[in-house]
Amino acid sequence: METDEVEQGLPFQLQFDKPVPAQIKIAEWNPEKDLLAMVTEDSKILLHRFNWQRLWTISPGRCITSLCWRPDGKAIAVGLEDGTVSLHDVENGKLLRSMKSHTVAVVCLNWEEDGQLIGDSGNILAYEDRTSRFFPPAPRVPRMPGLVSGDTGFMDDSEDSFGELSNSSHQRFNILCSGDKDGSICFSIFGIFPIGKINIHKFSVSTLLMDNQVTYRLLNASICKVALSKDLCHLIVTCSGELVEESVESRDRHIFGHGLLGLHSLVLDTSIFWKRKNELHQVAQQASNIEDLTEVIRASLSVMCKQWSDAMHMFHEKFDSLSSLIIDHGLDSSPQEEFLSLLCGARTSPPLHQFLVSSLGEVGLKRVSKAVSNAGKELQLIVLDHLQPAAEIIGFRMGELRGLSRWRTRYKVIGLDERLIDNATEKAGMLLVQVERFMMILSSAVQQFSNFFSWLLKCIKLLMSETSDQLLPFNSELVIIFLRFLYDQDPVRQLLELSEVDHNIEIELETMQKIKELVQLGGFSDSEYLRRTMAKEFQQMESRYPFFFFLLCSGYYMIHNVKLLMKMLT
Repeated sequence: METDEVEQGLPFQLQFDKPVPAQIKIAEWNPEKDLLAMVTEDSKILLHRFNWQRLWTISPGRCITSLCWRPDGKAIAVGLEDGTVSLHDVENGKLLRSMKSHTVAVVCLNWEEDGQLIGDSGNILAYEDRTSRFFPPAPRVPRMPGLVSGDTGFMDDSEDSFGELSNSSHQRFNILCSGDKDGSICFSIFGIFPIGKINIHKFSVSTLLMDNQVTYRLLNASICKVALSKDLCHLIVTCSGELVEESVESRDRHIFGHGLLGLHSLVLDTSIFWKRKNELHQVAQQASNIEDLTEVIRASLSVMCKQWSDAMHMFHEKFDSLSSLIIDHGLDSSPQEEFLSLLCGARTSPPLHQFLVSSLGEVGLKRVSKAVSNAGKELQLIVLDHLQPAAEIIGFRMGELRGLSRWRTRYKVIGLDERLIDNATEKAGMLLVQVERFMMILSSAVQQFSNFFSWLLKCIKLLMSETSDQLLPFNSELVIIFLRFLYDQDPVRQLLELSEVDHNIEIELETMQKIKELVQLGGFSDSEYLRRTMAKEFQQMESRYPFFFFLLCSGYYMIHNVKLLMKMLT
C-alpha cells in the first residue's frame, strides 16, 4: 500500500539535465522514434536522441513560430514568421517542400492521420495509381553541370528522398492543419496539397443562452492552437479575441455590442474529410505528382537556358571582335557581309583575315565549336531524360483527373471542376507539341552551327596555307542560311527564356490554316499555340493549375456547423 502511494506521488522522474546553446522555446517528441526536435530563441532547429546525441542542426534563416511532426515521424513541419510552412527530412534536416500558405506568422501546426491504410477499407474508391503501368519512373530534377551534390537546389540520383517520403505518406490519409495569428486556418493533404483555407472571423457561432438562441462572432481573434480529431471529423480551435453578440440590425453595418474578451474554443465540423477521404486522396495524389513534375520542367528549362546561354556567350565573345576590326579598318560592312563575300570567292578583307588568322585561329574555333556542340547534346539529353517524360506524365495524370471530374456525384462536392481541368489538359498537350518543335529547332541550329564552323575551319586552313583534305565537308546553302538567320539571332534561347516582352513566332498563313482545321477536328479552342515560345507555353500551362487550390477553397463549403465549445475569460 505504501509502495502504491509512493508510485502515485512520483509520476515523473528526472532522467538527465543537459545544457543547450540557447534558450529553448518549442520542443516536440517524434511520435515513432526516440527523437526530440527543439527550436531555440535564435530560430535554429536541433534534433537530439533520447541519450542527447545531436543528429543535426538547421537554421531556416527566418523566425520559427511553430513545429509539428508528421504522424509517421519521417518528416517535420516548421511554421515561420512570414507565413511559410516548410517540410524537412528527419534523416538530415534537408528541406523537402516549402509552401507560402499564410500571409502572417504560422503560430500552430497539427498533423493528423486516418488510422486506416488506403485500400484496406474495401471501398470501391480505393486508390490505384496507374501511371506505373504505362510510364517508367518519373524523372528527377536535373543537376546543374559543374556543381557537386549539395551545392544547389537541384537533385541528383541519390537525392530523391522527398519522393520516397511522399510515397510512404500516401499510404495513410493525413492532413496538416496550420493556423496563423490573423485567424486563418489552412489544410493540406500529406502536408503537400492545399485543399482549403478558412478564417474564423467569418463564422457565426450559435448557442443557447437562457433558453434563447444567440449568435456570436469573433473579433480581432488570433489562433492559439488547432487540433484535428482522430477520425478527422472535428477540428477544435483555441483562439484569443473578443466574442460579441451579433444582432439582426447590426449585421449589415458590422456594429456589435460589448463582448467577452479572452480565450475561446470552437469545434468545427470537418466530417467531409472522412466522408470524402478516398476522393480527396486520389485528387491529392495526382495533383501533388503534377506539381513535382512541373518543378522538373521548370528546373529543366532553367538548366537548358543556362547551358545554351554559356555556349552562345562564348560564341559572341569570339565573333564580336570582328565588328570592332571592321570599324578599325574604316569599312562600312557587317560581319555577315564579310563572310558572304568570302563564301562567294572574293578576296579576304584585311579585318576578316586578321580575325580568322589572329583573333580566332584554329584553336579558338575548335573551342567554340566544341562548346556549342556539347551544349546542343546536353539540351537534347535533358529534353529526352527529364522535360519530355515529365510533360508526358503530366498529360496522363491530367487525363486521370479529367475522368474523375466527370463523376460529378463523387467529385463535384469537393470542388473538382471539369471545365477547368479540360483547359489544363489542353495546355499540357500543347506543351508536348512545343517540346517536339523545340527539338527540331535545336537539332537544326546545332547542325547549322557545325556546318558554319566546318566552313570556317577550311577557310583558316587555306589562309594558313595548310592542307584541308581531311576536313568535314560543308554545305554552302546552309552557311548562307546561318548568316541570315542564326549569326545574330538565337531562336533556341528565344524558346527557352521567359521574357516580360512576349516574343511571337511568325507562322506561315498556310500552316495556320491547317492548324485551325486540326483544332476544329480535335475540339481544341486555342489555335495560336505555335506563335508562343516553349517557356511561354509552360507558363500558361502552369497558370491553369491553380484550379487545384479551388478545391474546397471557400472553407464554408466543407466546414460548417460551428459550435462554441467553451468560453475561458482572462
